[in-house]
Amino acid sequence: MTFSITILGSSSALPTSQRFPSAHVLNARERLFLIDCAEGTQIQLRRYKAKFSRIDSIFISHLHGDHVLGLVGLISTLNLLGRNKELTIYAHAPLEPILRQNINFFVDELMFPIRFISLDTKRSKVIYQQGDIVVESIPLKHRIASNGFIIREIVKYPNIKKELIEKYSIPLAEINRIKQGGDFETPEGRIIPHEVLTYYASLPRSYAYCSDTRFFEKLAPMVEGVDILYHEATFGNDMEKMAKATGHSTAAQAATIAKMAGAKKLIIGHFSSRYKDVSVLVEQARAIFPETYPANDGDVFDIPIKKGY
Repeated sequence: MTFSITILGSSSALPTSQRFPSAHVLNARERLFLIDCAEGTQIQLRRYKAKFSRIDSIFISHLHGDHVLGLVGLISTLNLLGRNKELTIYAHAPLEPILRQNINFFVDELMFPIRFISLDTKRSKVIYQQGDIVVESIPLKHRIASNGFIIREIVKYPNIKKELIEKYSIPLAEINRIKQGGDFETPEGRIIPHEVLTYYASLPRSYAYCSDTRFFEKLAPMVEGVDILYHEATFGNDMEKMAKATGHSTAAQAATIAKMAGAKKLIIGHFSSRYKDVSVLVEQARAIFPETYPANDGDVFDIPIKKGY
């Protein structure tokens, strides 16, 4: 099953001829989650062939225009396309009245309900859990309230090794208890540990989105061990003071968080338009965290199924 991220926009506040402002779309087992929705997002969705009808939910990190100005236009397009399924938007509370006012003014007879869920700005919180996917919001540190998001596959119960069921004559009534972490005691009183009896067919995959934020070390444990960490890198290392003053991060700071968190891969983006060539930012990040890659509009980062144990 697919677990992949498509970069729809990789610029910061000013779009360029090569880079749109912030938006990512995550395909999580054939459900699409849109993360941020800058101006032009629906154009990018079409350009990179994301199916509008499969957008499950929209997550807005904060209420700066380069992360949210495309939302009303996208809702209008979904309405014209005949959507009737509820759309859930996760964002900071001040957005809701503004959004609904704009929808009422610009969208003629909205044909689907919109559910608005406010983000907690003070603590990490699970905000979405359906089927085998869970989304957690995490507080960031920007000039205004800002949140990141972690999307994870839910850890399923492990499978029991068939050969050991036969070897130890494990009764059917014991199967669920063992899957949920229990050991098995044989008639002779021997304890067979849960870890010996079970295995995972595949391990859960995860993606963390962190934009916009200044550097703070407490972010690292929040995103610990993720397969892919997207972290803004608006500035180069020579502009660390500017990054701090504006509530942003440098490439080296993004890499430091990835290293501290033990992430498998780092994507940096939200590049200032002053960087016509972002290779210098990639080099600065790779000096600290070698598995760093730049976000470019249209890039797809796939997290393949990982065999369990």
